[in-house]
Amino acid sequence: MKTYVWTLLFLLTSLSMGETRKMSEQGVFSGRVSYLREEASLVRVKVEFENVKYVNKKDKVEFWDQHNPNFHCKAYVAGKSSSYLLLKVPNMRDCSSRVSLGAGRYLKFFSEDLENNIRMGKELIEILVKKKMALTSKILSRKKQLDSHIEKADAVNKRYQVLRDKLEAQWRNELAALEEDRLDALRNYKGLEVRINEIDFKLQKYRISDENLTLDRWSLDPRLFYKK
Repeated sequence: MKTYVWTLLFLLTSLSMGETRKMSEQGVFSGRVSYLREEASLVRVKVEFENVKYVNKKDKVEFWDQHNPNFHCKAYVAGKSSSYLLLKVPNMRDCSSRVSLGAGRYLKFFSEDLENNIRMGKELIEILVKKKMALTSKILSRKKQLDSHIEKADAVNKRYQVLRDKLEAQWRNELAALEEDRLDALRNYKGLEVRINEIDFKLQKYRISDENLTLDRWSLDPRLFYKK
């Protein structure tokens, strides 16, 4: 009778766990026993799956081997690293008698806490993705502003370059006009100088004296002179 009850409990547990595993594949993982310390009820398991980061200390797990999949041992995580889990097995004697825990043994694991942690991780990822999308939209908008700023600066530079070229052309034209005026004034000045010199020459040439006689001194005495 006692054996029948245990068998029935195992079958119910197996059916229940089978349904849970089908419904929550994220909670199932595998690993190999790397160290066993039975007197301390500790099992160290090497695991290689990316979601091990969602396994936290004190999370509850249950494990079984392929030879006896109907019996699940209960444990919780006592420590972890990126590749190993240290499990505390409260009922170590019963587990070691039904599940092979020798070094190198392959075990399957299930953790509802892992499933919940992954679910929360997915929610966090959705939030982060939305935030990233919002930030991406903002950064694209800022990039457009920066690009438009560069384009506007180029347009201003081109416009003022045209104005600068126009002003330089006007400046050169005005300088050329001033230079032409200077040359005209210089030519006129030189022409007037020539005419004045000609007139001075003619004035000198045709100058008329007041008297035809000139004073002549023949001694040192200033009183002795006469006109001739």
